[in-house]
Formats: sequence, C-alpha cells, structure tokens
Amino acid sequence: MFHLLRGLCTLIIALPLTFLVSVLTLIDLRFGRRSEVKAQVFPRYWGRILCRLAGVRVRIEGAEHIDPNQTYIFAGNHCSQYDIFSFQGYFPHDFRWIAKKELFRLPVFGKAMHWVGYIPIDRSRGRQALKSLDEAARRIAAGSSVLIFPEGTRSADGSLQEFKAGAVLLAIKAGVPIVPLGFNGSYDVLPKGRLLPRSGEITIRIGRPVATDAFQSAEKQKLAAALHEAVANLLEDRSQAH
Repeated sequence: MFHLLRGLCTLIIALPLTFLVSVLTLIDLRFGRRSEVKAQVFPRYWGRILCRLAGVRVRIEGAEHIDPNQTYIFAGNHCSQYDIFSFQGYFPHDFRWIAKKELFRLPVFGKAMHWVGYIPIDRSRGRQALKSLDEAARRIAAGSSVLIFPEGTRSADGSLQEFKAGAVLLAIKAGVPIVPLGFNGSYDVLPKGRLLPRSGEITIRIGRPVATDAFQSAEKQKLAAALHEAVANLLEDRSQAH
C-alpha cells in the first residue's frame, strides 16, 4: 500500500512540479541571473525530485570516460520515462535536450524549453525535417551536448531495439564524439504502459566516446551498428536481447 501511495503521489505532483519549474526558469532567465547554464539547476532539481518522490536511487558509473569541457552526443537505450528523470537529475555533464518542435508550442513549458537552450527538431519527413536536423547539428557543433535515444521510442519489454540511422546521422553531421550509455533498472521502475512508478535503483553506465569525424553520412548504418554494440555491452543481460 505504501508503494502504491508513493507512486500515486509522484504522478499527481509531476504536472504541477513541471509547471513550477518552468515558471522559476523563466523568472531566473528574465529577471535573475540571466544565464542559460545556471538556469539548468531548475530542470536538474525537477529530475531529482521526481526520482526521490518515487524512491528511486541513481548511480553513475564510468564518469571518468568523459571530459567536462568536451561537447558530446550521449546515446542510450530507452525503456522508461525514468531514463529522462534520472539523466536530468544526476548526470554529471552540462547538456541540452532535443525535443520535437510541437512541445515548444506549449504555454509556459515550451517557452522555458526555448529560453533554456533546448533544441527543437521536426520529426516529419521531407525538406523541413532535414533543415531542422542540420540546425540541430549546428547547435551541437557550437557547444551544446545532447542526449538522444537512437531506438526512437521506449522499448515495450525492456530489451534493446534496433537503432535508427537518422539519430546517428545527427552525430555525423555535428562531428562530435558520441558516448554510449546504458540505463539499467529504469524498466523495473516504470515500464512503458504503466502509470505509477515503483521504487528501485537506476544505474547509468557511461561508455568510452566514439569518434564520428571519420564517418561519412553514407556510413551511418555502420556507425549505428557499432553504437548498438557499445550500448548493449553496458546493459544487464536481460536488456541485451533483441
């Protein structure tokens, strides 16, 4: 019963907390410190609060593989919303999110995303999608580290799915190293299709950066396969199945 109430409390608080964090971010950027980097403290607390409310502990392994002054594209498996909350709250590197452009149209939340430096991307097909991909690559190359989920959506059973080449193409265009990540334990906390999270532990394992400057756009499938193998090696046995 305690775990049920805890999960319900987290669900109820998540939306007003998101609104509050968005408002505080906008106030800080407009009237306070006016620093995009310093304003990241608000989404960081957002992620930590959502983890703590649900009783989720987060561990980071392999932080020695990344340079805090280097720009990266982080690429991990995706099987839970708590991949996002744990990464946002505890990952030891400055980064921005890539999000579908529709989210930037939401009142308050969308404006906060824009002001804090998040990168919109058009997920439709055609010229506009390619244009937004090029713009995202330019922003990353200019110094904005980001997290991507190359599977494209959450895994329904927690196993690692095939990587989409479009996500890897972004890394090639940006020309920055891509860092494989393994999210372990998040599926048990909140699998796709369930509303209430369970308490537990999430371990984010950081692999060694993979250089992308030697790859051409035509080699995106080759890089996707190498990245898939690197992520799989960071996962527990159950999550390595295709």
